Amino acid sequence: MAATVRDIGTIDLSDLTFWSLPPERRLAAFARLRERERPAFFPELKLPFIRTGPGYYALTRHADVVEASRTPEVFSSEPCSNSVADLPRYMARYFGSMINMDDPRHAKIRRIVSRAFTPRVLAKLEADLQATATRIVDDLRGRGSADFVTEVAARLPLQVICDMTGIPHRLRPMVYDRTNTILGLGDPEYTGGKDFNRDGITRIGVLYGLLKAMTAGYELNHLAMKLARRRRRHLGDDLVSRLVSANVDGEYLTDQEIGSFFILLVVAGNETTRNAMSHGLKLLTDNPEQRALLMEDFDAHAPGAVEEIVRMATPVIQFRRTVTREYEMNGQRYERGDKVLLFYNSANRDAAVFENPDAFDITRSPNPHVGFGGPGPHFCLGANLARREITVMFRDLLTRLPDIRATGEPRMLYSNFINGIKHLPCEF
Repeated sequence: MAATVRDIGTIDLSDLTFWSLPPERRLAAFARLRERERPAFFPELKLPFIRTGPGYYALTRHADVVEASRTPEVFSSEPCSNSVADLPRYMARYFGSMINMDDPRHAKIRRIVSRAFTPRVLAKLEADLQATATRIVDDLRGRGSADFVTEVAARLPLQVICDMTGIPHRLRPMVYDRTNTILGLGDPEYTGGKDFNRDGITRIGVLYGLLKAMTAGYELNHLAMKLARRRRRHLGDDLVSRLVSANVDGEYLTDQEIGSFFILLVVAGNETTRNAMSHGLKLLTDNPEQRALLMEDFDAHAPGAVEEIVRMATPVIQFRRTVTREYEMNGQRYERGDKVLLFYNSANRDAAVFENPDAFDITRSPNPHVGFGGPGPHFCLGANLARREITVMFRDLLTRLPDIRATGEPRMLYSNFINGIKHLPCEF
């Protein structure tokens, strides 16, 4: 028998106001959920014009998230992994990329895209990463203060992913704006919606955000299809060229398929690394002893620091899976058609796996976090690129602006999907 909302008091992960609570209150709620004998079941949020199901199980323990990730034949990414409700066809055409696919097609598409993330390719990017980080710090020096998110953390991943996909410089501000809109949904700063109250997001606010996200998806999709047509005439060395020339089961990808992959790449490539860096500065500011340890020997401690930043930040809060057949996991029986949400943020604070899980410890070892997704076929394709970007940016910052620190509380994104920081004041 599933645990219901009534069984766990006031916790309701489908209530949009839950996601406007302070982070420490949300973490406390997930700690209570992890203590339960069985995963809690939450009814889905009802939204106009979108077909919703009865609800979903919240997988909050590390063991459950890992097992579900390693068992894709049971916990399927199809028909949808990035939305609790099944995406309507008019939305799936923009956001139905390979994260919503299972093998074997997922594996074939992933092999094509992964050629842009090989160690050899990433090694060639190192000089470009360093040059971009240097320019960002050059722009800061002498100013004394800045918004770390918009003026530091957002710039490096945007430059990298736009270079990889061949996006012209004049269009990059548009790409940055549209990725914010797609992941902002109910946040009025990014969507312009007015249906917002002091308690957080409203259903109408989310609906307005969905309409704005659709427009942003259309614009990015249109940009990708224009790039694809140009690359078919003149192939280059960028990722779009690899996609248009790729042969999958004797077929080439359509412009629409390329468009949806393009949206995944630019959104994931910009948002997740940006938020990890932003959380990273706040963590280093709030934990001066860990910051001192990192600066004492950056190269020795940087790998551990990056992993711990990603664990604590967990930029992607959750993904959905759909059960394909009867299955029992850790005492809970699942039926075909059940939905489960893999809450990576909760798994990364599981005391059964992490000693003193709420402490920031750059020497933590082992650190089997799921901040890049759980093990299995959907582990983050760009994880190594993200690690390099975070390392390069903090090396330059802590070397040339050694006293940089956050000077206020972050302004958080209102989202149940991305643990985003919109603004973070800093001084140096």
